[in-house]
Amino acid sequence: MKLLFVEPAICLSAFALTLTSPLTTQYVYRRIWEATSNYSMASGSNASECEKNKSSPIFLSQEEVQKKVSLFSLQMDISGLIPGLVSTFILLSCSDRQGRKFPLILSSVGALASSVWLCLLSYFNFPFQLLIASTFIFALCGNSTTFLGASFAYIVDQCKEQKQRTIRIAIIDFLLGLVTGLTGLSSGYFIRELGFVWSFLIITMVLTVNLIYILFFLDDSVKESSSQNVSMSCSEGFKNLFYQTYMLFKNASGNRRSLLCLLLFTMITYFFVIIGISPIFILYELDSPLCWNEVFIGYGSALGSISFLSSFLGIWFFSYCMEDIHMAFIGIFTTMAGMAMTAFAKTTLIMFLVRLPFLFTVVPLSVLRSMMSKAVDSTEQGTLFACIAFLETLGGVIAVSTFNGIYAATVAWYPGFTFLLSAGLLLIPVISLCVVRCIGWKEGSYVLLIQEEPREDTSNR
Repeated sequence: MKLLFVEPAICLSAFALTLTSPLTTQYVYRRIWEATSNYSMASGSNASECEKNKSSPIFLSQEEVQKKVSLFSLQMDISGLIPGLVSTFILLSCSDRQGRKFPLILSSVGALASSVWLCLLSYFNFPFQLLIASTFIFALCGNSTTFLGASFAYIVDQCKEQKQRTIRIAIIDFLLGLVTGLTGLSSGYFIRELGFVWSFLIITMVLTVNLIYILFFLDDSVKESSSQNVSMSCSEGFKNLFYQTYMLFKNASGNRRSLLCLLLFTMITYFFVIIGISPIFILYELDSPLCWNEVFIGYGSALGSISFLSSFLGIWFFSYCMEDIHMAFIGIFTTMAGMAMTAFAKTTLIMFLVRLPFLFTVVPLSVLRSMMSKAVDSTEQGTLFACIAFLETLGGVIAVSTFNGIYAATVAWYPGFTFLLSAGLLLIPVISLCVVRCIGWKEGSYVLLIQEEPREDTSNR
């Protein structure tokens, strides 16, 4: 008997991804430190390898390491851009007819192959530049954006009521936060007690269990009909995918099409800032004057992940007294305040306290996904989430590359500049959401409209 619960797969994948990110960043940091400077980095030491005296030669070395790590991260992200875009769009668009399991399976296979490569690379001490290969492999099979996009579409398939859909998506974000928080809290101890090789091996084992669950225990929320099993050439299939996306916007009325585009723009611009600034936190914490070690970085990641829990509680509570769009405003404004505070954080206590304004950071992402899913037909959910995932993949790579480049260029004279810039950029989704409000978004109105609008049949194209 198969199950219709994708939550276990989401939790296992979140654990592996959350543990992989800080491990990879700190592994690269350690390798570049050893290759750049003449000072060895003691494995398992409680002391942070960081110098606060600006006249010290070690300080100059760590500034050089910061730049090189940031630029190498940029190269890794760019290497996965094109394959990630193509695979995400194709896999999620096809899931409307072929089922949600296939993108879940393929992206899990890519993640497993990438983790195995990380194990081999760290064990045999291969050149760290080969990490670019693991990024390419993961993106080619469908990256984490593909996995989450398919998971959200899987959830939406089972939700018929509007409020249920918002709460269910918020529950997924809550589970993500719970897992990432606990994982972030323990990530420093993984490095300190087990080292990189065993830590990467644990990730590989978790991803193996996840793939087994999806293959043998998870049922598909979309059943493929026999009428859809028609032979189609590769070029025809690819054209059909773009046609489905075109029809997603063409079938909508003028006002609803404008709102859908605005909501998509709002979400992507907000996502651009949040994803772009995320890896900068670790580099910022490793640098002077904070000079955090791996355990403090784990504590910081855990505190940051509390935002998933607080965002879920916020959505659950606010949904009884306000509309979705107002919840999105609250999340964006509090995140802006957190960014501004981080730019001036110079002590460990302040850096921990700046996590408080980030309590509702995830709210806009959950709410905007729900608002967009309410504005399209049930047969177009996969295409919608394919568009979202495609733009998230493109925007995520561009964002991380851009913010890494900006941080590398400004870290020498003011490390907090990147956070001030991100706070300013968050004005863009605020303005866009104001336009949505002015046009006249009302809860439930567009769900009724899509039931009345005629739909063009695309099954034979």
